Amino acid sequence: MIGKALQGRGVLRVMMVLVMIFLYAPIVSIIVYSFNESQLVTVWSHFSTKWYGALLHDDQILDAARISLEVALSAASGSLVMGTLAGYILTRFTRFKGRTLFSGMVMAPLVMPEIIMGISLLLLFVGMEQLFGWPERDIQTIVIAHITFSTAFVAVVVQSRLRDIDVSVEEAAMDLGARPVDVFFLITLPLMVPALVSGWLLAFSLSLDDLVITAFVSGPGSTTLPMVIFSKVRLGLNPEINALATLIILLVGLASGIGAFKTAFKPAPKAA
Repeated sequence: MIGKALQGRGVLRVMMVLVMIFLYAPIVSIIVYSFNESQLVTVWSHFSTKWYGALLHDDQILDAARISLEVALSAASGSLVMGTLAGYILTRFTRFKGRTLFSGMVMAPLVMPEIIMGISLLLLFVGMEQLFGWPERDIQTIVIAHITFSTAFVAVVVQSRLRDIDVSVEEAAMDLGARPVDVFFLITLPLMVPALVSGWLLAFSLSLDDLVITAFVSGPGSTTLPMVIFSKVRLGLNPEINALATLIILLVGLASGIGAFKTAFKPAPKAA
């Protein structure tokens, strides 16, 4: 019995190691070959950092990175507001006419293929531009499109948090004379902060990474970083892309490490 249990644990360990190798081997190879001097990214020549220098002087990539950050910051903030309102309505107002339709419309982007959403938004923007002269396809249409699909993800995160909040706390505040608006901003909203931060970061990541929808709704002068990377990869593997990917991995790793450090060394609350 004990031998079989140990054997089962050994199999699980081996499977876990294989899964970790499968997940992280491509990342390690990207980092290693970002320091390859050769133009051929699959043939190792010798150690060099020249592709990092070339990356920092590539105006196309730098401009695309700036646009991507602007879009992601705007889309994440807009999605946070819309998603928070949607999640609050769906959680706190369980009975109202049209709730099922409203819930379905909010959550539709979670199951809708990106290419369908991209085509739909493209047709909408083209029709609106013909009728009203707005919006032209540029950064603003990308932001609107990203808010459209990111709102659902924020709403899900907010709903999950609101279900864990004890409603009796809000009811007690209103019994003591607090207005619903005051209850929301002084009690509910502070309790939602972890979900709001998580939702904003999720929306930021989705916007920064999006390619399909952006390709449909973007216009001249609004090329994002994923679009530039995709166009360069189509022409062949470029060592600059390895350097760019390594920098992104480094930034993500630093952010995760700082978050883990703060969580690990957060002082425990004092007992009353």
